[in-house]
Amino acid sequence: MSNTAASRNIPPRGTPAGLRFFVYATLSLSIMWLDQRGGWLDTVRFALQAVAYPLQMALASPAAAWDWTRENFEQRTTLQQENRALRERLRELELLAMRRADLERENFELRSLGSAATDVADRWLAARVIAVETNRLRQRYTVDRGTVHGISKGQAVIAGEGLVGQGLRVGPWSTEIILLADPEHAVPVQIARTGQRTLALGTGRNGELSLPYLPLQSDIREGDLLVTSGLGKTFPTGYPVGSVSAVRRDGASPLAQVTAKITAKLDRDRVVAFLWFKPAHPAASPTAPPAATPP
Repeated sequence: MSNTAASRNIPPRGTPAGLRFFVYATLSLSIMWLDQRGGWLDTVRFALQAVAYPLQMALASPAAAWDWTRENFEQRTTLQQENRALRERLRELELLAMRRADLERENFELRSLGSAATDVADRWLAARVIAVETNRLRQRYTVDRGTVHGISKGQAVIAGEGLVGQGLRVGPWSTEIILLADPEHAVPVQIARTGQRTLALGTGRNGELSLPYLPLQSDIREGDLLVTSGLGKTFPTGYPVGSVSAVRRDGASPLAQVTAKITAKLDRDRVVAFLWFKPAHPAASPTAPPAATPP
């Protein structure tokens, strides 16, 4: 029994250490010689890299995916902020462009008013249109001038291209203007080519007048210019009113059916002018109120 136990405690005899060293040294020298002669280790390294690459990608994928996701969201947020800033800037530039175009149009209209009123008016006052009412029953403007600016009822109103109408209801700071096209309005006119006088009545249609009191044999044709005659001492003499657009003669009626197109752009005018006539002008009324100095 004792011999058996002792034999179990004796470690088995293995390969001597010197032999193992000799084997390992020989193997190392052989590998070095093969690598120096034929690049054998490069082939081995290449194969090991091919095997290790999937493992490297698997280990690096979570970090790479996180970095890609984070960068993608950061870039998206930055792009959204830049887009919002660009849209806001674009809106600002559009507003500035519209405002500049508006000022240019207004300056052009003011220059046109000044040149148009020079020959007939002692003074004139520009007014901005703040409300428009155009239908078959009423053709009216409301402007931002009133009695505090010296405006009076019945005062002539012009635009750059021609006559607009006259003041109807005057308030402290605003005035309602009845336009030429209003069915309740009439203006004494004269055919510029022949000198024949008549009345032009509003039709209720924007930009259109009717001349219902011309005899059938009147010398009038399409394209004839109509100007103010100065009768009634409300409107200046010789100011453009419209041009004849149609002439119809029916033998069953003693009067010609004549329509005219208003010269002023009643659907587009935004600035008009009130006139105070020169004392010597034929349209100046001796009872007209004194002109007020434009503010």
